[in-house]
Amino acid sequence: MSNSHRPSIRGKRYLVSSLHYLATMAGVRILESGGNAADAGVATGICINVLQPGSAHFGGVAPIIYSPAAGHPVETISGLGRWPKAATMDYFHENHGGDLPAGILRTVMPAAPDGWLTALARFGTMTFEQVIQPALDLVENGRPVDAQFHGLVSGDGVRAWPSTAAVYNPDGHVPQIGELFVQKDLANTFKRMIDAERSAGADRHAGIQAARDLIYKGEIAHEIADFYRQEGGLLTYEDLAAFSVRVEPPEHITYKGYDVYSCGPWCQGPTLLMALKILEGTDVSGMEHGSADYLHTIIESLKLAFSDRHAYFGDPDFVQVPMAGLLADEYAAERREAIHPQQAAPDMPAPGNPWRFHPEPRGANGPFPRVDANRPQPDRISEWESDTSYLCVVDEEGNAFSATPSDGVGGTPIIPGLGFPMSARGTQTWLDKDHPCCLQPWKRPRLTPNPAMVLKDGKPFMPIGCPGGDAQIQGMLQVFLNIIEFGMEPQEAIEAPRVVTHSFPNSFWPHGSQPGEVTVEARVEAEVREALRARGHILRDDQDWGSVSCVCAITVDAETGTRMGGADPRSTSYAIGW
Repeated sequence: MSNSHRPSIRGKRYLVSSLHYLATMAGVRILESGGNAADAGVATGICINVLQPGSAHFGGVAPIIYSPAAGHPVETISGLGRWPKAATMDYFHENHGGDLPAGILRTVMPAAPDGWLTALARFGTMTFEQVIQPALDLVENGRPVDAQFHGLVSGDGVRAWPSTAAVYNPDGHVPQIGELFVQKDLANTFKRMIDAERSAGADRHAGIQAARDLIYKGEIAHEIADFYRQEGGLLTYEDLAAFSVRVEPPEHITYKGYDVYSCGPWCQGPTLLMALKILEGTDVSGMEHGSADYLHTIIESLKLAFSDRHAYFGDPDFVQVPMAGLLADEYAAERREAIHPQQAAPDMPAPGNPWRFHPEPRGANGPFPRVDANRPQPDRISEWESDTSYLCVVDEEGNAFSATPSDGVGGTPIIPGLGFPMSARGTQTWLDKDHPCCLQPWKRPRLTPNPAMVLKDGKPFMPIGCPGGDAQIQGMLQVFLNIIEFGMEPQEAIEAPRVVTHSFPNSFWPHGSQPGEVTVEARVEAEVREALRARGHILRDDQDWGSVSCVCAITVDAETGTRMGGADPRSTSYAIGW
């Protein structure tokens, strides 16, 4: 019997869970129209871009993991943009005093359109025109303004740029809760993509490619480039034309019989795998769930994993990342020894040395970490930046789709006439030549959004993910353990109170930190909080239901085929199944 406030949603045929109820319903509409998990996932994701533009917009990022029902091959789509080729650290040091100024100069290539269309072409069965219908309906005929959307359009972020204010505060009007809000420019962009697809003829793949090329090589690409030239940005038409996302193999571990997959170290995804390998050798299930021992062990394991993330992760096209070493059992055992059972590390621990367990020698582009542990650390910060959304789908055949779209409106201005801005994900770059995520032309920042996929006995068992910046891995880890170690249903696992450690440099510029601090939801027992303080953790008491790492997940029962989904009540999340 589940102790959740909401029930876990059960379905025999399919299940969709996302950070917005209307987006979830869009996925259902596509499945009921004959689409598969990828078709529904793309439709749901683009609806997220429409419904939650403060968290994820159409010109942003969209990392994706897909598993066919047979379980092989699990593949990822690197839905992350690259820096313009004109962007250099010297430019920002010489022209902006070593700062990454907010706005247009933080722009990287827009990856979400290519990510969605690549997933549709490779894994889906429908046309772009078919899967865009729910989103087109929302932007052309209007969506009801909810409290979350009202918070965006009434805030300062949309007024920072005139072109953005013109869209979200039309004629100076702030849309009120319950109003129907129409986005004519974005509707026109979708229609132009449909026209491009139709012009390519009857071949589905050729049509999807034509819709994609309109954004990156056609008229829309020229409109984007012209705007950036007028505004003094670094992005060019040639950059857009040269860009594409990639279909890549995932990173992978086994955890007590479960196969866990993430995207590569161009995002923080493998940090989840590293933390799980550390925890696999502890008696997690033997500890009382939610106890001080349990939470202390999780927090300290996360600190170790984030330390190695900070030292080694970066775009593998530019940095040699010792991924095999970082995920090795022997290395996890070595890192586990650094956990003191009764004393919290006061800050981020020192990174380990995974090269001893890595099969390839350290090359010229992989001499990290080069950062002196005694050098001045980033300034302490009081706020923890986060955005992002999430969605997952399991269809009737058992195919599973997991995606983490991100980039909120306000980071860069909307391109007039198009209805969407470009990705401001350059904010997750360092202007430090000794850091693996230092800025280089055409390099990808280290992305926080990171979908995950879990298989059992070779078949899809659980797509899982969440928003929350650096809290994403932490929410996913705790929900994973709740399900795998403690046998909770997805909804109960998601609703259980959580903790978030901040003992590492924030992924967002200027990369400040909160040494020793842990955010704890108020539902964690008072005596447990006191016991954590006694071990040296600096606790920041949150509300009963925190506002970050809002997890969605779907599990599949191998015997009955029942899909069971959960959606986080900390947000506008809902799951629907049939």
